[in-house]
Amino acid sequence: MKKLKTLLILGIAITTLGFVTGCSSESDNKKEENETRIVQTVKGEVEIPKDPKRIVDISGSSEELVILGHTPVATANVDSYATEEVPSYVSDKLGDAKVVGHSMMDTMDIEAILSVEPDLIIMAPRQEKIYDQLKEIAPVVMLEDKSNDWEAKFKDVAKLFDQEQEAQKWLDNYYKKAKELGDEVKATNGEKTYLTVLASSGQFMVFTEGGIGTILKDDMGLPQPENMPKQDSITLPTVTMEGLSEIDADHIIVIGTEADKKDLEKSTVWPEIRAVKEGNVTILDASPYFSQAYNPIGRELLLQLIKDELTK
Repeated sequence: MKKLKTLLILGIAITTLGFVTGCSSESDNKKEENETRIVQTVKGEVEIPKDPKRIVDISGSSEELVILGHTPVATANVDSYATEEVPSYVSDKLGDAKVVGHSMMDTMDIEAILSVEPDLIIMAPRQEKIYDQLKEIAPVVMLEDKSNDWEAKFKDVAKLFDQEQEAQKWLDNYYKKAKELGDEVKATNGEKTYLTVLASSGQFMVFTEGGIGTILKDDMGLPQPENMPKQDSITLPTVTMEGLSEIDADHIIVIGTEADKKDLEKSTVWPEIRAVKEGNVTILDASPYFSQAYNPIGRELLLQLIKDELTK
């Protein structure tokens, strides 16, 4: 009887300890969920969750978030030619995120943002007019607009989550791969020059200091022609068909829609351009390649594609 009483007391003690431990664990979890930190934004200091679980990104930084392990529940990273969808090359990673707009636009679908119950919203200055509305939904971080500087944008997102080292490691690996593939192109083709353009209604927007042009020039170390038009902002300089001929690149990469490709086929000037005559032209679909180079996942995927196309 005494032994039975002792076992009963011991059982109650263990149960009580388990209950206390469970409550403590639950309390710790709730404490962690409620922890916040102060971050610096374009709008000054903002208090955000230390570990946000439901991020809405309308700034165009969704690929950076994915790399850092923060897949957003809603995004405005869309294909520039299919604005209701995320780009095809990243659909396996962003496919479940609700599309709430286009990151280069100044407004978004507020109701759609509200419906996903975010605990953090990341936006850009171009969406300034909806800032106060978004503040009523969740803490809002407005990042600087660095649309034409993908690396700086990536580092800003990483800083927001104290993940600068992870971002730098990814960047180091990216640049190492870019140099290796660029060296392979030069070993195969020699010191040829490369021009990348977006075909647009019979004219060409030149990626002098933006998009896919900087992958070849800055990352892979492939030379551009000397006679390149200047680019002073995010806006790409535009040249005519004759202007394209005057740039006189050894190899031309053209991004275009099906309509743009047909225009090239009908042109009498296009076949007379030296690179075209020599068969040194690569034509890529506007979707998804136009905007792909402005984002890190897309940019990395382009490295191998470019190398393969230039060494055929």
